[in-house]
Amino acid sequence: MAFSGRLKVVCAGQRPDDTMGGMVVVREVKPDEWEALREIRLAALREAPDAFGSTYARESVFTEDKWRERLTSRSVTLFARLGGVSEPMGLAGVYEEDGAADLVSMWVRPAGRGQGIGGALVGAACEWAKGHGHDGIFLWVTESNAPARRLYERCGFAPTGERQPLPSNPALPEIRLRRAL
Repeated sequence: MAFSGRLKVVCAGQRPDDTMGGMVVVREVKPDEWEALREIRLAALREAPDAFGSTYARESVFTEDKWRERLTSRSVTLFARLGGVSEPMGLAGVYEEDGAADLVSMWVRPAGRGQGIGGALVGAACEWAKGHGHDGIFLWVTESNAPARRLYERCGFAPTGERQPLPSNPALPEIRLRRAL
């Protein structure tokens, strides 16, 4: 099923009509939600500075226009919410470039970890990429970020053998992973 802008991802054991108790809803971020995007992205950069290729200092000065541009320059930006919680609990994006789909900017608030949000975001990103003709999806993860690596491996990603320095902190290596779709 192709991603259509609104996607409900139901965790194991949940019914699709269950709106409380842990249902994860993943949907595309709309351009008028740029302030919510700014808030969660800056929270991610503050909480996990060594997990991203950018920094809080760089992005905290972005203008409204720059945040809106992020929502149009990416192929898709996704929010994840838990049933009954109004603020986004997770964020991910997919870039299409040079014929490949890359999962980027993946982050889940500490209060939402362990509740299926990360897996739901990965699932929605993969569904979107497959629906747009990709047979695989890639990502970069800091080699020392064991929790993220475990999540990605549980979701079917495997190392490609590629390595590079993290752009925001070249002392940290990151590895590229791929999942077949």
